[in-house]
Amino acid sequence: MKKYIAEFFGTFWLVFGGCGSAIFAAGYPDLGIGFVGVSLAFGLTVLTMAYAVGHISGGHFNPAVSVGLFAAGKFSIKELIPYIIAQLIGAILAASALYLIVSGKADFESVGGFAANGFGELSPDNYSMQSAFIVEFLLTLFFLLIILGSTNKNAPKGFAPIAIGLALTLIHLISIPITNTSVNPARSLSQAIFAEGAYLSQSWLFWVAPLAGAVVAGLLHKALFDKD
Repeated sequence: MKKYIAEFFGTFWLVFGGCGSAIFAAGYPDLGIGFVGVSLAFGLTVLTMAYAVGHISGGHFNPAVSVGLFAAGKFSIKELIPYIIAQLIGAILAASALYLIVSGKADFESVGGFAANGFGELSPDNYSMQSAFIVEFLLTLFFLLIILGSTNKNAPKGFAPIAIGLALTLIHLISIPITNTSVNPARSLSQAIFAEGAYLSQSWLFWVAPLAGAVVAGLLHKALFDKD
């Protein structure tokens, strides 16, 4: 159970910290942290929790990461579903907390997009479904290659959380204007549940593309890069 609880807290922190920075701080008048600040916030959530509980659960905090590690032969199939359930619960409870906080603002009228992911009219800069799928697939693929490479037993010890956190920061710097950046189905679903608009109906893409990218990355790492 400690592993599942660790995944719950790690995913909660990722959604609360990353999406919270987008909801509360990105557009704040004059002092907003902008895309760069939100990108850094997501990277810091993973970096900090990877050091805090990564030694307990492996620090997945993302269904795509769990699936990618399974595809690479680094994770047991019997733990795959429990991990994903723990991640989803953590993400949805974090989104619930964000909703309660934002709805308590004096001039609150609606949550709007609520840092949810989308394409077409729901894309921050109106990118198509094809563009959204390609970027989510490729970014998740490279994210998993970085995770698998930096955590390999032959890699330098103790630096994996830094590499992974910086990778997630870079991923957000690239793709916030395209999809608001997912590469994490739990993060996408949790925000779509509360967002106003058709975000929930588009959430399928933010499961299919990241999971496909993760599987391809796992197989590539196993075939080409793994020295185990």
